[in-house]
Amino acid sequence: MIDAETVQRYGLPGHLRSVPDEIEARDLPVTGALPPELNGRYVRNGPNALPGTATDHLQVGPGMLHGVRLRDGRAEWYRNRWVRTGWFHGRSFVRPDGTLDLTAPSANTHVLRHAGRVLALVEVGLPHEVTADLDTVGPCDFGGRLTTAMTAHPKRHPGTGDLHFFGYGMRPPFLTHHRLDARGDLVHSREVTVPAGTMMHDFAITDHYVVWLDLPVTFRRDLVGRAMPYRWDDAYGARLGLMRHDVPDAPVRWFDIEPCFVFHVGNAHEDAAGRIVLDAVRYSRAEFTALWELLARMVTLPDASAPAVGRARLHRWTLDPSTGRAAETPLDDRAVEFPTLDDDRTGLPSRYLYTVTGTEPLSRDACAVVKYDTATGAVTAYDLDPDTMVGEAVFVPATAGDRAEDDGWLLTIATRRDGGASRLLVLDAANLPAGPVAHVDLPRGVPSGFHGSWIPEDA
Repeated sequence: MIDAETVQRYGLPGHLRSVPDEIEARDLPVTGALPPELNGRYVRNGPNALPGTATDHLQVGPGMLHGVRLRDGRAEWYRNRWVRTGWFHGRSFVRPDGTLDLTAPSANTHVLRHAGRVLALVEVGLPHEVTADLDTVGPCDFGGRLTTAMTAHPKRHPGTGDLHFFGYGMRPPFLTHHRLDARGDLVHSREVTVPAGTMMHDFAITDHYVVWLDLPVTFRRDLVGRAMPYRWDDAYGARLGLMRHDVPDAPVRWFDIEPCFVFHVGNAHEDAAGRIVLDAVRYSRAEFTALWELLARMVTLPDASAPAVGRARLHRWTLDPSTGRAAETPLDDRAVEFPTLDDDRTGLPSRYLYTVTGTEPLSRDACAVVKYDTATGAVTAYDLDPDTMVGEAVFVPATAGDRAEDDGWLLTIATRRDGGASRLLVLDAANLPAGPVAHVDLPRGVPSGFHGSWIPEDA
């Protein structure tokens, strides 16, 4: 965990401090009424330093899964478990012969289920399979067919059930597209040519296309072993790429855009005119650089009046294949991150996106869960009290089959700024301002983390 001297030196808020152990608690207190259709597990991933160690970057550390089991209106259990990758066991990402050990990285970014496997993910290594009780099974290379890293943000095609993902590298191949079929077999891999190794955290799919984000944060070999080896590069440029994912070895068509960086995509789709519309959270050069320096140094802001850094805003890009041009439009001026949606609308026209505010590292801003209606431009929110931080909100449909797109629930963990207590919030996606329909008191403060998933019992 981050030790007391580090906390005193850098002023890290309690909600960012690692927890020292794995615990389990049963029959958790519930306030309100948990929807009876919530029958499954909410699981969230994030970095958590091992006891007696400190981290030199807020995004680095062994992955830890926090899970809550819901059934029949009850919260049956909470448990947290480290993902036991090579990092957990002290192995280096770089072997003595200079090759990379893809089983070593931390698997600390995301967790999802596909074809019966629950996978903990990080973009620089192999996925690690875990059990329904969050215990680590081990690295997964899909029968030896996956030879690159796997992004932490795969996209499932609602029509085919295929899982599209990619791996990026510090050396060639710099970018590789992969596709798992609905049974979990790796059925397609191909290299995508880009000029250099870039930090591509996310991407998008539509019904027929992959949308690549080839942006100006590139690999710096001289920083390996000394810092996170990626930096903004003005000379690289910025572009979005369209590649048919239903045509093997289809060419990529590139569209130049204004330099920026995107950590997280909301959604993309093809409109009636054949254009591709992409909604994502955009960082300017100044905001990305400020965020990256803050993450690397763990420095605190000097005083309460200082501006927050690392603020990103929701933008839309429209790519027109008939003209070869991309148009960019800001959708809102508030700082947001962690966009989510109804996963059944991935790659298809979708009306609603859900984001959170106040997530910038060391931010003192009040947090909110924010809902965007992209059809009308309306924005609604659930505002939390100033002493509570909130994480990514995961959408869970209320019913199967025909339903309104926002007929469902948003699950998110809220943690006191001092790290002293956490709750699992259940919000009505159709009526955010009404606040939680229920919350589950967790047995410990859960550190702020990254991404999670709802894993229904029928999975």
